[in-house]
Amino acid sequence: MATFEVSVPPHGLPGTLSIPDYAGALVLFAHGSGSSRHSPRNATVAGALNAQGIATLLFDLLTPEEEADRANVFDIDMLADRLSEAVRWARAEPRAARLPIGLFGASTGAAAALRTAARLGGLVSAVVSRGGRPDLAWEQLGQVAAPTLLIVGGADETVLELNAEAFGRLTCDKALKIVPDASHLFPEPGALEEVIALSTRWFERHLLGRTDDWKAP
Repeated sequence: MATFEVSVPPHGLPGTLSIPDYAGALVLFAHGSGSSRHSPRNATVAGALNAQGIATLLFDLLTPEEEADRANVFDIDMLADRLSEAVRWARAEPRAARLPIGLFGASTGAAAALRTAARLGGLVSAVVSRGGRPDLAWEQLGQVAAPTLLIVGGADETVLELNAEAFGRLTCDKALKIVPDASHLFPEPGALEEVIALSTRWFERHLLGRTDDWKAP
């Protein structure tokens, strides 16, 4: 696998592009509030995707100066702009240009991912939300065409309720999966592993065209 430190234009956002041999797709990660491209949870998910032949881009959505203003962390329009710019950059990047694109969003990053999918249409082929806030993309949910998986912890009651409401508004191929007894960051034994298994299968199915025994709820 080849790994490259990249700078995503036009703001020069630092990122890590990991491309396994014979990669068949690329997933861009949108981290949540208070996190960065160094998020250990997202890095673990990315590593699992790499092992299945899916390239990944972990990058910072904000500059250090922007991160100093906490209001920017919750500016979903700005985050969606940055993620959209990264998708367009990846589409033009010679090392990744041929690869279908998926988005993996956590917390507020999931709202940015859904807004980006709605905005870019066919450029985004699949979306996964981990403990996400899809309610922050409420007005755009009906415009999302990419197959979308919402993963929520069973003990994350408020976020679970928000995801259930958002799920009803989505009109695309969709699934809502609940990890029993897991809280918002999925720290419980086996919880993150379940997130990884669900995410990998979703991306394999919708980005790589691999069939499995997936059963939507």
